[in-house]
Amino acid sequence: LLAYLPRPPTDTSRYGTFPQKDHLSAPPGALLEDGRQQAAATTAKRSAPMPNYLSAPRRGGFVPGEPSLPPSRGSLATQHHRGRPSWCPPPASQEAGARLYPLHALSVANIPNSARGKTSARSSTVPTPEGLQGRRCKLLEDDNLVQAGKRQRQRYVTKVGKCQVNLGNIQDKKRFLSDIFTTIVDLKYRWFLFVFMMCYIVTWVVFGIIYFLDAWLRGDVGHQGDPDWRACIENVDSFISALLLSVESQRTIGYGTRMVTANCAEGVILLMAQSIIGSMIDAMMVGCMFVKISRPKKRAQTLIFSKNCVISRRDEKLCLMFRVGDLRESHMVDAKIRAKLIKSRQTAEGEFIPLEQSELNLGYDTGEDRLFLVEPQIICHVINSHSPFWDLSAESLRREQFEIIIILEGIVEATGNPCLAAGMTCQARTSYTEDEILWGYRFEPCMSLEKGAFHVDYSRFEMTFEVQTPAASAKELQELRELEQQEHSTLSLYWDHLVQPCSLPGP
Repeated sequence: LLAYLPRPPTDTSRYGTFPQKDHLSAPPGALLEDGRQQAAATTAKRSAPMPNYLSAPRRGGFVPGEPSLPPSRGSLATQHHRGRPSWCPPPASQEAGARLYPLHALSVANIPNSARGKTSARSSTVPTPEGLQGRRCKLLEDDNLVQAGKRQRQRYVTKVGKCQVNLGNIQDKKRFLSDIFTTIVDLKYRWFLFVFMMCYIVTWVVFGIIYFLDAWLRGDVGHQGDPDWRACIENVDSFISALLLSVESQRTIGYGTRMVTANCAEGVILLMAQSIIGSMIDAMMVGCMFVKISRPKKRAQTLIFSKNCVISRRDEKLCLMFRVGDLRESHMVDAKIRAKLIKSRQTAEGEFIPLEQSELNLGYDTGEDRLFLVEPQIICHVINSHSPFWDLSAESLRREQFEIIIILEGIVEATGNPCLAAGMTCQARTSYTEDEILWGYRFEPCMSLEKGAFHVDYSRFEMTFEVQTPAASAKELQELRELEQQEHSTLSLYWDHLVQPCSLPGP
């Protein structure tokens, strides 16, 4: 769950943490003078209390006045894959026992003393001009470590829709036996086929043993070939012959050499019981097999989602958008789409709520969540005051950790065979993390008109292009818009007052 831990609150004094000092920037000359003062106070700072969580590395900016970095191509995450920049000095050997903590560990209440000692020693280093290059490289390494930690964190739902939740320590397992039909259908195919075969084999063997015991107790086994002996079960002289009689009776094969006669009542009752039990097994196992094969689970393989979400403006509103499509010509009936936000948070009382689920409105009030999925559709979530992304900006998106679950449901359209998956509900799922959201992009159109019909080019399904989008949050844009309207109304009133003709007194 560390992957979804919330960020430390702004007011850290409520949770027993020490307030962090802001890293103030200074020119190189001031840094040299401050370095001499910090060298004299190194011992005092080592013994001073330090914050109980590591400070987050700054992204995208360094101390003003320092020598500028060589131009870099791509993002910091790209540099992480390419390796250490050539202009960075070789990394220094780390202390024994030192540990590095990713950014999502900032909300942990207490960090081991070794990490705090390392932070204290790092903060007390004299910032000489020779060490400025190393400091910049260290910031890059910390940022790359954060990006790597975010990429390696556990997802709640995979991109193909599999839920990464394992249920354990279930005490009352009798509940599964109360719904034995669903339990058998939910089994994997190898276990389902094993249960299917064992149901028949066990009944054949059990009734074969009973037939052989009946024939042996009545003496039919020792009087084979005696024309004067009235046998209860004819031509049963061993267990194998009794097993063949059981299989022939239950499967209604009837070769005619082994049979139950009317000389004993228990043989007739045993044959009736086996017929009834065999019919029940046939009805149950054939029904389970049909349901398992005809489940529209694989129908979700042809329902695709875009790999990324995009955030841009639509109709002067900031919107979160993604794209869905159906690869089959037989379409989904009554398709509906929903979205859930999975994010951990901490309440004002200090309660930690892991993986809290909140709803994202995809047009439920206007009916836009009901899709006619004939061609790829772009699903839009308007970021308004009711949205959990109301305060989300382009900069805060890089620091957030959440997951958006998309659920597409619909009824499989009936084909020519009315018994093949007719009226069954299909569900397709996917998820998007904060790293898979592109700020300031739109999806490229993938449909065109060709030869009197619309043509969908699925090679452009994932393509996006960059558009001009403000980096501010929807809340800030709304406040700015209201301020502009207020200023415009004030100027209009002032201008109307200036141009209003003065009323002169009459003669």
